[in-house]
This record gives sequence, C-alpha cells and structure tokens, in this order.
Amino acid sequence: MATAAAKRYARAVFELANEEGQVAEWGRRLGELSDLLSDPQVAAVLTNPTIAVTRRMALVSVAPHELDPEATNLARLLIESNRVGEVRDVMEAFEALADEAAGRVRATVTTAVELEPGERDRLSHQLSDRLGKEVRLDVVVDMRILGGLKLQYGDRLVDASVATKLQQLRRRLADAS
Repeated sequence: MATAAAKRYARAVFELANEEGQVAEWGRRLGELSDLLSDPQVAAVLTNPTIAVTRRMALVSVAPHELDPEATNLARLLIESNRVGEVRDVMEAFEALADEAAGRVRATVTTAVELEPGERDRLSHQLSDRLGKEVRLDVVVDMRILGGLKLQYGDRLVDASVATKLQQLRRRLADAS
C-alpha cells in the first residue's frame, strides 16, 4: 500500500501529466525511474547519508539510463526528501490514478496453474462486461490455492479457491462435532 507521501507525489505528477496530455509518457518515465532507483546498488548510494544531498542529486543527472529532464527532476525531489525507497509506490499510485481517469480497472486473478492466453482473454472480457469498464488483468500463480481462483479488483475479493472451500468445510465439520 502506498504511503500518503507517495500518493501526494503521484497525484502531483498525474495532474501535471494530465494537463500536458502526457499521461502515457509519464507512465513510461515513472517505470524507468522506478527501475533505476529500485536497483539495490543505486538505492544504496542515493540514500547514503554520508554523501551530501547535492552530490546524490547530481549523480542522477549523469545516470547511464539517461533519464529525461522531467524524470531527473522527480528523482532529485525524491532524493532531497529522502523518499527514494518509495518510487515504486509513486509509480503504482500514478498508474491507479491513470486507470481511474481512463475508466479502467486493475484486477488480479490468482490461480494454481498458469492460465492459457485464451482463458486470460475470456476472463478479462467477462469481467469487463460485468463492470462496464476496461479491465487490466494481472495473473498470479500460487499453487497453495490448489485449484479454482481468487479474483481481486478494487476493494472486492472473490475467493473461489479449492483451499478456501476446504477450509470452510473443515470449520463446519469442527463446529458440528
């Protein structure tokens, strides 16, 4: 879950991107920035309190990934405010705002086995029809659910996993004793 600060940064970036009509471009920038700042070696240097903040901020300007000026400015702000570790949260909060503005919903389906592309498409299409919105589906494989699936979108969770059904049956049997 993103911190309040990460959400504030994401909202500020989203408002700027939306005003300039560059939401997709900023999504790409945040992805690149997140990849760079999440690298353990880079993060270790950029969060090192023994290195002056101005020097750490200057290091981002000469990054081998050559961030564009806008992403570089955001990186400097994150370094200056000691929030380098929250860059992934900023990116995720930004994506949530972009999805909301575009009328999209992110959903995560958890299955015991990898879904075939056709199954993914069918599930995504059915969920889109049901919600009346475009659905971006992430698939997670977790063998612990044994079978069935778990579907999470927004603040809703539909748990139709075999593991949960067995757990419910176990409780009912224990209560009946």
